[in-house]
Amino acid sequence: PKSIAYDQGYAIDYLVGEGDISGLRLAYRPYYTELTEVPWFGRLDVYWELSVNFWEFGAENNHQTNFAAALSPVVSKQFATIADKYPLKWEFGIGVSLVSDTQFAGKDIGSHYQFEDRLGLRMEFGKAFKQSVTLRYMHYSNGGLNDNNPGMDFLNLSYAQRF
Repeated sequence: PKSIAYDQGYAIDYLVGEGDISGLRLAYRPYYTELTEVPWFGRLDVYWELSVNFWEFGAENNHQTNFAAALSPVVSKQFATIADKYPLKWEFGIGVSLVSDTQFAGKDIGSHYQFEDRLGLRMEFGKAFKQSVTLRYMHYSNGGLNDNNPGMDFLNLSYAQRF
């Protein structure tokens, strides 16, 4: 497929997890491109995302924090237009992450090494559609690298800007 190179970017996300987990995610996107003429799919967007995650769990008497660093390739495709102007795209990605603590939110997640899976809906807006908001589901799991593999699930609201 042919590709058209675009900008880099950043994102800031708010996460809400199962139980009493919440978090903040800061991401840098060093590479963003558009693939044209991909067989069976047509035009796809692809970007890499390097992120740092800060998670919190519990109340004052049982407060825990955890940190993760992740690298994920993400693919997206436009499937609709909102108000005849704003592109609406689905996105999908599977990356790798390193989590600081394997005991978190009452779970033994089994390994410092986790996979970071995502599935979301993104709407682009602004000048040249370089800004976006995304609602996504994210799942962290060690993929069976360890016998303990309960996984962690998050809903994520993201704002991103390409530059």
